[in-house]
Amino acid sequence: MNKTIKNFLNKIPKTDIHVHLDGSLRLSTLIELAKQAKVELPSYEETGLRETVFKDKYNDLPDYLRGFSYTCAVMQNAENLERIAYELAQDNLLENVRYLEVRYAPHLHINRNLPSIDKIVQAVYKGLEKARVEHDNTEAVKNGKDIPFKYGIILGAMRYFNENMSPYFAGLLSSMPYAPSTEVYKIASLELARAAVELRDDLNLPIVGFDLCGPEKGFPAIDHHDAYRYAHKNFMEKTVHAGEAYGPESIFQAITDCHANRIGHGTFLYHHDTIKDSDIKNPEKFSYYLAEYIAKRRITIEVCPTSNLQTIPKLRSILDHPVKDMIKNRLSVSVCTDNRLVSNTNVVKELSLIVNNVHITKKQLQDLVIAGFKGCFYHGSYSEHRAFVRTALNQYKLLEKEILGDISDSDIL
Repeated sequence: MNKTIKNFLNKIPKTDIHVHLDGSLRLSTLIELAKQAKVELPSYEETGLRETVFKDKYNDLPDYLRGFSYTCAVMQNAENLERIAYELAQDNLLENVRYLEVRYAPHLHINRNLPSIDKIVQAVYKGLEKARVEHDNTEAVKNGKDIPFKYGIILGAMRYFNENMSPYFAGLLSSMPYAPSTEVYKIASLELARAAVELRDDLNLPIVGFDLCGPEKGFPAIDHHDAYRYAHKNFMEKTVHAGEAYGPESIFQAITDCHANRIGHGTFLYHHDTIKDSDIKNPEKFSYYLAEYIAKRRITIEVCPTSNLQTIPKLRSILDHPVKDMIKNRLSVSVCTDNRLVSNTNVVKELSLIVNNVHITKKQLQDLVIAGFKGCFYHGSYSEHRAFVRTALNQYKLLEKEILGDISDSDIL
């Protein structure tokens, strides 16, 4: 990548609408908090943790997920949650991310110090809000040279959990030893959906969406239909991790049974060969129509390239990733980080990975960046959202003219 394009990617306003709080700590903060909480780490040096836990390459998904046991262990009090949320917002602001949606599973943080979902959510809110106030009070924002910082919180339910994941889950499982595990999962997700709506409506917290995380295979989204129906009936926006490790059927289920407004990952959207349902007589056509439906309805796909390359063995390079086809077919695609620490990435790196390897035009790059502003679950009115998108687009266009200048409209590489 030449220096001009790199400079442009650094300076333009950006979004991250799929980033997990517990996967995005600063490594230095993890070490410091682990020492304070007496959490045992494989190493207390950043280089040591990069070699043993938070690597560039992982063997498989379990290897990738290993790091979350360490990060979640230091996120068990309000002070740490507030600090981690504040630092995440700061890190994004430094790379000119101007809209951020932070997602996490509150049930992973319930304990004696944090006995309720509302205390967990308010701690994260305080950290994000502190960063917002600091940024919006800068001279650059006041004189119009920079745009305000906006954010939202997405609460994530778990497709699967066990007694080792949190005291909450341990208590829930032990209190219903004879209930099928799927029934217990349903109860937890419905409770979270109710909490999300109540915190949004009663405390006016920026809870902008509901999510479902965890392994797809064997744990279908339809098991959580009650939670999603509750969110849907209460006008809560919805996203679902779908198509990350399973095929088009998972994405279809997210849209139809869970009323998903967005799709997390969607990596196997075009993999009709993974379809298992015998009632689908023409898998290739099913996949095609599904992609067209998503495109026409402008259902934004939260694409996380580096994370996918690290957890899906068949993706040997970004050229094997469907993002190039999504762009070509004009789907609404927003490039996201997933987990900044675990994937050792940021928004600029994710955009650079695509720009360096996929032949895209200036207009396609603009669409890729602005899709996050358009597809975000904005905490505010439709008119306010439209105005914010216009502000971001104007800033983008100004920087495009200033930095890219005479670079051809047909090719940015």
